[in-house]
Amino acid sequence: MLFPVSGIEVHPLIPFFVALIVSFFTSMGGVSGAFLLLPFQVSVLGYTAPSVSATNQVFNIVAIPSGVYRYIREGRMLWPLTWAVIIGTLPGVFIGAWIRIEYLPDPTHFKFFAGLVLLYIGGRLSIDLFRKDRKRGAEKPSGDASSHDLRLDRSSWREVAFTYDGEPYGFSPALVYAICFFVGIAGGIYGIGGGSIVAPFFVAIIGLPVYVVAGAALMGTFITSVAGVVFYQALARVYPDMSVAPDWRLGLLFGLGGVIGMYLGARTQRFVPARIIKGILCACVLFVAGKYIWAFLA
Repeated sequence: MLFPVSGIEVHPLIPFFVALIVSFFTSMGGVSGAFLLLPFQVSVLGYTAPSVSATNQVFNIVAIPSGVYRYIREGRMLWPLTWAVIIGTLPGVFIGAWIRIEYLPDPTHFKFFAGLVLLYIGGRLSIDLFRKDRKRGAEKPSGDASSHDLRLDRSSWREVAFTYDGEPYGFSPALVYAICFFVGIAGGIYGIGGGSIVAPFFVAIIGLPVYVVAGAALMGTFITSVAGVVFYQALARVYPDMSVAPDWRLGLLFGLGGVIGMYLGARTQRFVPARIIKGILCACVLFVAGKYIWAFLA
């Protein structure tokens, strides 16, 4: 099947099943899988134009709502964290989209920088995996978890405190805003929506439980992807000689596979130990980091 916008030819079942499998595993950790689909499109399908970033965000728009629905229905959406992710990430997405088109049509150097950041986060996740966690309750699969497992204790612009499975947690919204702003820039450039970096950072650096982070990260990725696609579509008029607007047919095909994968992943997450989910996140992050750094050095 030929996709005229991207200029690639591939059997339609290949993007569908690749997105389904990737999304099933990554959605458990709050990652849409877009940051793995981007290397697949670039390296396997040969789709290298700037519009690949926008196409990747179309996948997020179609696929993410099914996973978010499950997290909301099961009472595992921490709304103060969700809004902090959205508010912090959204401005960065617009900046990132503009940088991608204007300065980084072939973003080799930025990929190297992003690879180093991801390598650091992957290293922190690896350390976290192999050390004895003091909060053992957060490592166990929650099984038949109900909304009572997550309780918001207090929320202000200074601090958010909550309890999950009897363990107290907290974070500074200002810190989340700052982190998400820079993540939004990276997400806008590469079309990954930001959640690929936000979720591992929250787990490894801030120390939040992966069961709580997942829903907020996916929701933030969805909102910023909508903004990113709209912005890329608008910029296509400014850059008529460059492939900027998304390949909607290819993005929708990836998205349909992602819908099924994310729903099943979000539904399965509460039965999977957090250590396994962290392992999935760690493997994904280190894979992309290694790919970006090796490509730069090679």
